[in-house]
Amino acid sequence: MKILLAFFLLHLTRGNLGQSANMQPNYVLIMADDLGIGDLGCYGNTTLRTPHIDSLAKDGVTLTQHIAAAALCTPSRAAVLTGRYPIRSGMTSFRRIGVYIFAAGSGGLPTNETTFVKLLKEQGYSTGLIGKWHLGLNCESSEDHCHHPLWHGFDYFYGLPLTNLRNCKPNGGNIIIVGARSTVRTAVQVVIVALITLLLLCLLGLVTMPWKALGFLFLAVVLLLAALLLFFSQFRNLNCILMRNRRIIQQPFTCENLTQRMTSEATSFIGRNSDRPFLLFMSFIPVHTALYASPEFLGKSRHGLYGDSVEEMDWSVGQILASLEMLNLSSRTLVYFTSDQGAHIEEISESGEVHGGWNGIYKGGKSTNWEGGIRVPGLLRWSGVLTAGRSIDEPTSNMDIFPTIVKLSKAAMPSDRIIDGRDLMPLLLGDVQHSEHEFLFHYCNSYLSAVRWHPRHSSSVWKAHLFTPNFNPEGTQGCFDTHVCLCYGDYVSRHDPPLLYDLSCDPTESSPVTPASEPQYHQILDVMREAVERHRGTLTPVPDQLTLNNIIWKPWLQPCCSTVWEHCHCDNDTNSNTALNGTTD
Repeated sequence: MKILLAFFLLHLTRGNLGQSANMQPNYVLIMADDLGIGDLGCYGNTTLRTPHIDSLAKDGVTLTQHIAAAALCTPSRAAVLTGRYPIRSGMTSFRRIGVYIFAAGSGGLPTNETTFVKLLKEQGYSTGLIGKWHLGLNCESSEDHCHHPLWHGFDYFYGLPLTNLRNCKPNGGNIIIVGARSTVRTAVQVVIVALITLLLLCLLGLVTMPWKALGFLFLAVVLLLAALLLFFSQFRNLNCILMRNRRIIQQPFTCENLTQRMTSEATSFIGRNSDRPFLLFMSFIPVHTALYASPEFLGKSRHGLYGDSVEEMDWSVGQILASLEMLNLSSRTLVYFTSDQGAHIEEISESGEVHGGWNGIYKGGKSTNWEGGIRVPGLLRWSGVLTAGRSIDEPTSNMDIFPTIVKLSKAAMPSDRIIDGRDLMPLLLGDVQHSEHEFLFHYCNSYLSAVRWHPRHSSSVWKAHLFTPNFNPEGTQGCFDTHVCLCYGDYVSRHDPPLLYDLSCDPTESSPVTPASEPQYHQILDVMREAVERHRGTLTPVPDQLTLNNIIWKPWLQPCCSTVWEHCHCDNDTNSNTALNGTTD
């Protein structure tokens, strides 16, 4: 009798899947920014209130080894949209800066990349992006919008073409100075010492230099410093931009009720597309700094402004889920929740308040390939199709969302390029017990940093670090002098042989495996080296989208809502007075 009942339930589930697929399922993809896996109740947090996000775990499937393809915003988001390691599209950097920090840069997600959004749009889907983009904007003029979301398959965009930076919030601090404080300090010291030394040498007669030339030199330095100060004083106006489609509607954007406005846009998008298949990508601004929270949430959490921001984001998720329920769309909609990478543990406000999240038991954070930087939430709910309350402890990737929804939507997978993601549905439905990812490769910007191997028919998950960041000061978990850990030179420690861990019994990466503790030590590393060589053989040269030339500020590319960029300022957001819909519980 039990066997018959199980067969009936399985048949019913598959029938629901077939029915939903025939109706073209909807997709709500929700991505937090810099959220730590330990910040959510469903992943063990007991002090932050995240009931709506936790409900996705209760009513759906929880992935416990969900891995971001990169530990920085720009490359990670490129990987999600393309299903490919970001190095394949040139969305990684060989230099210090691995993300876009100016709206007037020229790099971005190449137009020849295929996003799942484009493929779904070809299938008749309505596609919308609400929130953060951070994958470029313009190429040759301030209005060509060659990297804009609408070029990559989205029908509708309401959000930030760049990202939320400290400078975007009045008195929030300066990301340039924080991110390069040691470099800036050293450069200023060198210039001052050089000028003083030159002056002394001239006074002592040891160097002959016309006083007029010396005066011009001092004047040039002063003018350069004044120009830099002027630029940084306008940084918020130039880079903190809110757009609706291709139009700038707020410059600079205001943090007040920003999450509420995004939520209103998301629920409105669902409402006006409820009678047709849709894809909504809710790309949250929280909890990237500068942090903010609406008055209804301010001071309500046990973890300061960071906790307030997390709890408001949870409220927003609740509003989106309630909208699906009200419109009877839950059984037709696959909901996916994740973060672009782990918490940014170096984030400390100028007043000393911790503004970074918690990565639970995992070492490291954003910009590192320790587990704390790349192990992210992975929650999927599809009412009536996915078994509620199920947990899967197998390596998966945020690149997997590409083939998963492309195949569900009956779109054709690209045949002209390598797709690194794997279809999650067989794993989610229980048709298979093991992830298709035998190997995953972890890049720190453009440099291969670590390799993960989950052998077939084995519970072990081996991870080999080729190099690791130098945490500074000694004994801490972060790279506080550089704001984010860097990937080259004296900023890293190289390991030959690599540091090897078995994550199945040491997820905290506390005790490296040695030849004495693991009889198969050398064989394991040999297999991983061979996998690296095969992987490298699949890489082809592509234009680097994060070269210095592509990321520097270019005046002719500056987006501006007025005719003169020096006076870029406007507020035409009709939702700027949006109030909370519903309660905060």
